[in-house]
Amino acid sequence: MDAPLTPAPGRSGAPQGGAGGPGRRGRAARERGVSGRAPLALLVPAVLGLAFLVLPLAGLLVRAPWPTLLRRLAEPYVLEALRLSLVCATLATAVCLVLGVPLAWLLARVAFPGRRVVRALVTVPLVLPPVVGGVALLLVLGRRGLLGQWLESAFGVTLPFTTAGVVVAEAFVAMPFLVISVEGALRGADRRYEEAAATLGASRWTVFRRVTLPLIAPGVAAGAVLCWARALGEFGATITFAGNFPGTTRTMPLAVYLALETEPEAAIVLSLVLLAVSVAILAGLRDRWVNAS
Repeated sequence: MDAPLTPAPGRSGAPQGGAGGPGRRGRAARERGVSGRAPLALLVPAVLGLAFLVLPLAGLLVRAPWPTLLRRLAEPYVLEALRLSLVCATLATAVCLVLGVPLAWLLARVAFPGRRVVRALVTVPLVLPPVVGGVALLLVLGRRGLLGQWLESAFGVTLPFTTAGVVVAEAFVAMPFLVISVEGALRGADRRYEEAAATLGASRWTVFRRVTLPLIAPGVAAGAVLCWARALGEFGATITFAGNFPGTTRTMPLAVYLALETEPEAAIVLSLVLLAVSVAILAGLRDRWVNAS
């Protein structure tokens, strides 16, 4: 009677790399080789890059007039610019949500000729200089613009150099952030839930409202926060299309620019407010962006 065959060590019949086995030790060695001590040729520019990004922000903290900070923050023009910035950024975000979420759904769910071109056009404001965006808005929505002259003659609506113009300028530069975020969430969502709801007789609007939106809610929220932060910091398109009028169009970035010429310490205080908002935004999105692997 033949003896039972036993697989030889190291062959395919035996388990490889158990706890502490050669396979696991080999993987650990490879990981140490990849993620171990960084070569000097990469470490030096990495440290310089970090210093290049962090030192200017640290300069704001070092040069800030801390003893008079609260008094300067309570000055009327600071509170006025802050209030206007918060209101306009919130309204611009609302406009972006109303228009941007359906646009993102169209790009993610509907196949139509020229979809790539439309997606490219949607992202143009991301790379377009904001001043050029302001000029483009003037040519279209200005008093003599393609649509602006019709709005003024038919409805008496004038957008340039008004608070509404600030909202339009901020929405123009901020909407791509929302569209990209929501489109990515839509592409990553499991469509089986939508198909199941449609099979049960739900209309397309009901599927979108009751199934799709809850699925992509984190993406919509993240896109809205990024959109709001971008609108809050908008400068170029705002000053070109809406001007720089106190209480009407002078937002925080415009107030920083003006204060830098006359009262640098006030500019530092206003910059600290915007820096604090930016840090708060990053802290709120850390689980989605900063710690993403």
